[in-house]
Amino acid sequence: MPEPTGRRERKKAATRQKIADAARRLFLERGYEEVGIREVAAEADVAVTTLFSHFPAKEALVFAEDAGFARRLTEAVTGRAPGTPLVPALRREVEALVRHCSSDEAAPVYHLIDTTPALRQYEAAMRQRHADALATALTGARAGSPTACRALATFTVDAYALARDADEPAAALDELFAMIEAAWAAAGPGRP
Repeated sequence: MPEPTGRRERKKAATRQKIADAARRLFLERGYEEVGIREVAAEADVAVTTLFSHFPAKEALVFAEDAGFARRLTEAVTGRAPGTPLVPALRREVEALVRHCSSDEAAPVYHLIDTTPALRQYEAAMRQRHADALATALTGARAGSPTACRALATFTVDAYALARDADEPAAALDELFAMIEAAWAAAGPGRP
């Protein structure tokens, strides 16, 4: 997430982080299902209404980085310099996310997600939102037909999920992005 510039924005970002940290700590200590919203708010020393002003649902507390990932994916499309190839720009963002999510620090959180049905369902919906946002950015950048843009977006977001769960994430990304690059090239001549 970009650094907030104003005092108010910094304060809101600090409160949001404090809530996310408290939730993560409680969920990992006691289990997602065993912790209520009121407990998270109390642990973070905020009102429940403040918690909900930062996170729309209990599940969102586990995915505090959601908006940042979606933003980075769309900026890989909209912020790239003219003539910069599209697929490698997307791959860099997916690689960064896979590195983060495959780290030893993130392992307990992903174990929590993998063992909690509500979190797996939320994650699936989140990935769909990311694919939709990326498809919109690709279409807006006139990167290809709406169908090709939607396919590229879906493949890119799915590549993250597949690589994150692979025994060798880097090798999985190599294989997945070779297929994505070939599919994108086959979608039409002169793809950026």
